[in-house]
Amino acid sequence: MAVTAVTAAMGVTAVTAAKILCLIAMGAVSAGCFGKDGPTILPLPADPLELVTGPVQTASDREGALRFLEHARDNFTLRSSDEAYDLKVSFTTNSLGQTNYDGSWEMEDLNVPQQGLRWTAKSSGGYSITRISAAGEVSAESTVRSIPLRLHEARGLLNDPLPSASYASRGSIRTARVELNGKAVTCLLLSQLKNPSNPPAGRGWDEAEECIDPQTGLLQLHSEAPGRYVVYDYSQPFQIGAHVLPRSITVNEAGRVVSKIVVESVSPIAGVDPDSLYPTAAMQAAGPAISIKGAERIVRVHQQGHSSSGLTLSAVCIFGVITPTGQLTEAHSLQPNDPNSDAALNDAQSINFAPTIPQGAPPQQHFAFIIEKFLTKQ
Repeated sequence: MAVTAVTAAMGVTAVTAAKILCLIAMGAVSAGCFGKDGPTILPLPADPLELVTGPVQTASDREGALRFLEHARDNFTLRSSDEAYDLKVSFTTNSLGQTNYDGSWEMEDLNVPQQGLRWTAKSSGGYSITRISAAGEVSAESTVRSIPLRLHEARGLLNDPLPSASYASRGSIRTARVELNGKAVTCLLLSQLKNPSNPPAGRGWDEAEECIDPQTGLLQLHSEAPGRYVVYDYSQPFQIGAHVLPRSITVNEAGRVVSKIVVESVSPIAGVDPDSLYPTAAMQAAGPAISIKGAERIVRVHQQGHSSSGLTLSAVCIFGVITPTGQLTEAHSLQPNDPNSDAALNDAQSINFAPTIPQGAPPQQHFAFIIEKFLTKQ
C-alpha cells in the first residue's frame, strides 16, 4: 500500500515567506529553514511495537535493500497465482467508535485467473458489499457507497501492504537490525524525502517502517506511520502456490488492538459459475465502483511564536479515509494522549480535498496519514 508524499504548511504563524516555502518544499523541518541550529526533534512516543529506537544506518546497498523489499512484497501478489482459489477471512474490530462498524466481519474472495475476482464482505453492524472485477471492469453493490476504513484496511493488509521497489527508491532508505518476539528482523525505514529530519536515534516521523524476517523474506511488522503497527503471525500459515499467508494479522493503534484479522481457510477450486462474475442489474445501475487505492502522506506544520531559534518539534498523526468526494472520514489520532491531539484532528478535518480530484475522474478512495508537526519554544 504505497504512500504518496504530499506536503503543506498550514496554520503557520509569524514565519517569513522564505521559511514557509522551505517547509513546503522539504515536507519536514531542516536546519536550513531555521539557521545554523535546527529544532530539537523529539523521539517518537514509546510503544512496545516501535522496534527501531536505537541506532539506524543509511542503507549502504540501496539496490540490495530494494530487492529485499520486493521479495517480501511478491509474497502478497496472490492474484498472480495460476491457481483458482477460495479465500475465507474473518476479523473483529474495536476502535471504541472512532471508525465505523465495530464488531465482527466475514470476507470471502473467489479468484479465477483470466476470468475475474468476486469478493464479498459483511459486518455484524449491518454493512455488506459484493464486488466483481472481470473483463477490465469493476462493479459493486453495497449498503453504503463508501468502503469502511476497517474493511479497506483488511484488504490492503492481506493483498498489498508494501510499497513497490520503484516507489521506495525515490527517497531515503535506512536500516536497523532488531528483535520481534525473540526473532531477529531487519527493518527498512522508508521516506519519500531525500534527507528527512530525524531524531538522534530511532525512526523519524516521515518514515514508514517495514520489518522483515531475513531468513524467510516474510513481512513481520508493518507501520506506515508512527502509532499504527501491524503484526503478521505465520505460526499456522496457509499457502497458495508460492505465496505464504499469515494465520492472523493484528492491527495496533496507540497501544491497543483495534482489529484482529484471521485467515480461516484457503482452498483451490476448479472454477466458479461464469454468471457469478457478471454484474447484476443493481450493480449496473449503481455505476462505476469505487477503486480502493493506497495511502497519501500529508504534512502540516504549525509554529507558535515569532522566534525561529530554540524550537522543539513534536508531531501527531491523523489517520482516516478520503472519499471520492474529497471528504476525510473516520479520522482519528494515533497519538490521542498528546496535548496537541485535538488541535491536530481539528486541523486535519478542516482540509478540503475536493479541489485535488480531477473533474470526471473515476471514483476512488484512499487512506490519508496526516502528519501534524508542531514547533514550540523550548
